[in-house]
Amino acid sequence: MESKKLEEGQELIRQAEKSLKVGLLKWRPDYDVAADEYTKAATAFRIAKAYDKSKECLLKAIECHKNNRSWFHAAKCYEQIILILKETNCLPEIEENVNKACNLYQQHGSPEAAATALDKAAKIVEQKHPELALTFYKHALEVVMLDDSTRHAAEYASKISRILVKLQRYDQAADAIRREIGLNQQTESYGQIGRLAVALVLVQLGRGDFVAAEKAFKEWGNCCDSEEVQTLELLLQAFDDEDPDSAKRALAAPFIRHMDVEYSILARDIPLPHGLSTAPKADVIKDAAPSYMSPNTEISDDGSNKADVPVDDEEEDEGLC
Repeated sequence: MESKKLEEGQELIRQAEKSLKVGLLKWRPDYDVAADEYTKAATAFRIAKAYDKSKECLLKAIECHKNNRSWFHAAKCYEQIILILKETNCLPEIEENVNKACNLYQQHGSPEAAATALDKAAKIVEQKHPELALTFYKHALEVVMLDDSTRHAAEYASKISRILVKLQRYDQAADAIRREIGLNQQTESYGQIGRLAVALVLVQLGRGDFVAAEKAFKEWGNCCDSEEVQTLELLLQAFDDEDPDSAKRALAAPFIRHMDVEYSILARDIPLPHGLSTAPKADVIKDAAPSYMSPNTEISDDGSNKADVPVDDEEEDEGLC
């Protein structure tokens, strides 16, 4: 199978090179045909797991598309290269290729396709390289903001906030959530604003700033539903009273556990307030051995112990006198 695909790829390369040749009756290379043949050859080499040859063919196809001013198809070829880099686990090289694809999509006038390419690349690298994914999401947000697509901007802002929480950059996460709230205000998504208010309170408590958490609740709590309001009030009251048990119960609320995984993990890891500690009572051991009792001890009629106290000789003589 692999050898057959390698031969097929080589044949397609020959066809592509033939299309690029010029002669007396052919004054201009046929870039469309050549790009198509190179793309087919890249697919054949990829199936045969000859990834270097596949990538080389895609780069040649990109050059043909650029010569033909087909920016959109050239960007698509860069996305194919990204998939090869994923299969070969060369994830850091994705950044260069996705940026080129993004620029070509924008040059073609397709900002949404540019943002989608960045989103796909971010999902590929997010598990192993969250910092790189954060860069891609920020770039995607910038692209859709230029296109005045508020709804898509809110989606990418949400992904940025969650990655920042995952990276425990709580100061930046708080700013990102506020920006996300602003975008949702423009689309009048008040239910989402309420959930973001809960997230912002959690992030502020993760920072250890109770005052900022209380301020966030006062500012955006009117967008929360009744369950969220009751839980946040209980949570903030517990931190104000330094009651760790009540705080733990509030953080274990069902809707907090079912938030995005980054926020539910944050709620689990938030340091609880330190209450007044009491000394533990001594444990009573069941069936323990009885206390040691001296053989000289007499037991009185009322059950109390009465030890024989030796009498001094001088005192005894005085008594006789």
